[in-house]
Amino acid sequence: MGSTARVRAPELRGRQWLNTGGQNLTLQDLRGKIVIADFWTFCCINCLHVLDELRPLEEKYGDVLVVIGVHSPKFEHEKDADALAAAVERYGVRHPVLDDPEMDMWQQYAARAWPTLSVIDPEGYVVATMAGEGHAEGLSRLIDELVATHEAKGTLHRGDGPYVPPPAPETALRFPGKAALLPNGNLLVSDSARHSLVEVDQDGETPVRRIGSGERGRADGPAAAAMFSEPQGVCLLPTPVAEVAGYDLVVADTVNHLLRGVRLESGEVVTVAGSGRQWRAEVDDHAHDALAVDLSSPWDLAWYDDKLIIAMAGIHQLWWFDPIKRTAGMYAGTTVEALRDGPLAEAWMAQPSGLSVSADGTRLWVADSETSAVRYVENGVLGTAVGQGLFDFGHVDGPAESALLQHPLGVCALPDGSVLIADTYNGAVRRFDPATNQVSTVADGLAEPSDLVLTPSGEVLVVESAAHRLTRLAPGALSAAGASTVDGPRHRTERTPTDVAAGEVTLDIVFSPAPGQKLDETYGPSTRLVVSASPPELLVEGAGTGTELSRRLVLNGEVTAGVLQVTAQAATCDADVEHAACHLTRQDWGVPVRVVDGAVTRVPLVLRGLDA
Repeated sequence: MGSTARVRAPELRGRQWLNTGGQNLTLQDLRGKIVIADFWTFCCINCLHVLDELRPLEEKYGDVLVVIGVHSPKFEHEKDADALAAAVERYGVRHPVLDDPEMDMWQQYAARAWPTLSVIDPEGYVVATMAGEGHAEGLSRLIDELVATHEAKGTLHRGDGPYVPPPAPETALRFPGKAALLPNGNLLVSDSARHSLVEVDQDGETPVRRIGSGERGRADGPAAAAMFSEPQGVCLLPTPVAEVAGYDLVVADTVNHLLRGVRLESGEVVTVAGSGRQWRAEVDDHAHDALAVDLSSPWDLAWYDDKLIIAMAGIHQLWWFDPIKRTAGMYAGTTVEALRDGPLAEAWMAQPSGLSVSADGTRLWVADSETSAVRYVENGVLGTAVGQGLFDFGHVDGPAESALLQHPLGVCALPDGSVLIADTYNGAVRRFDPATNQVSTVADGLAEPSDLVLTPSGEVLVVESAAHRLTRLAPGALSAAGASTVDGPRHRTERTPTDVAAGEVTLDIVFSPAPGQKLDETYGPSTRLVVSASPPELLVEGAGTGTELSRRLVLNGEVTAGVLQVTAQAATCDADVEHAACHLTRQDWGVPVRVVDGAVTRVPLVLRGLDA
């Protein structure tokens, strides 16, 4: 494992433990096991990807491996103990979770990005640290090495881990995500935690039928046999398009990285876009065979600009899908996770999760959740209506330029040109009116609202996800008299900044291929590094894209503070085997910095490092 001095893993301490049957765990309790400490936060799509990557490892190495989720919250809402417990159930977390609301463990383990993984050997030493996603194969090889080493030393203890499942809940819906109005007046709801779709009566309560077996998986076929994995957005196709395509609506099958078509009459499900592999390639503006292209956590769908637009939350973009030509491609965004307006191909987004089209069809509203923003597409440009950036959020009404949201997941365009916002982490429904440039609160006290549906009668139904139900807005809530003005808390995620010197600074991405792998240049350079800054004036030199994992930066001494935005990826393949598999590791960092005389001139970021 290397010759550097071994580092003892810091003790695990937090506010509470989940999924342990009430037991507080210590590293001594885990001695003899290989431990992966997964530093995550439940708003973060990259963290959700890692949960999915870890599931096969937990199954394969169940008698030697213990995964510990260390929840390190970004948003204020994520510090709430009940909200965390709900998220653990919502996302099917099947391992112990340590609630660390003050991020003490984050500091102790020197995490710098969501997600970060620290691997602890059976003797309690940290042997590897890695940030981002795409580490499953490398982790498997590392675990094999650790098993062999510690079995030989007699320090590996096989047997069951400390996970204790919570009691199974009884509700008609479980963490519903999105909903769509059907031609018969009923609603189709994505029952995300039960991996299916539920048609409910016009009363919004009575189940009519279920499409999907209710078990996590991937299978086409009849309604009772089809399988999804945490489906979200649902969108009806225009009738002429549906007649040619052969299905009536499309579902964003989020964790499967697929789009699925559904025939309403029979409930039959068919895969219409996505290979099932998660996207980890370069961006291009070409049309691709829809069934061959890799997608990444499609979260919502809307018919706009004569095509189906996909909120591709996993890579901070919008994509398009043509059900007739059966092609798909990139529509907006660059994969950089940040807030920047401009032409669609140059704009930056952050986990777009909700879509809605204006009544006249000219504007596409976007809930850009990680920037706590409402954005819009119009005339080939992405703009921002409400929102200030990745780390600014709160519950503040008033003029749009000063209003604050907190991780909105849904939007609903109204006939008068305004838009309703499912302001998820504020537990509220907000309204933005472009005519007055004002944001108001029309309902609050809701449990993580994630979508809104306008009925033909003018009623608004709210998908109240954490309450497992659909809720009607009170009559008159949308009137001027029904709205209220909230001047609530303002928050900014404050992470410890790195003090750096003005002038020349070296940015180093630390990356070691996993055991048995080597950097892969079969299809071009094996590494890629993208650097930008907020404000842009912070970087005098060094912004842009390159293939080296080390970059000379020149920082502006007149800018006292800012954020370095860094995206790094590395392609590897299996070494010295006939049919080598290829792997891609990727991470985005937002590194807060202060420019201070005499400070450090090197900023290292670990993408994957052994003997951390």
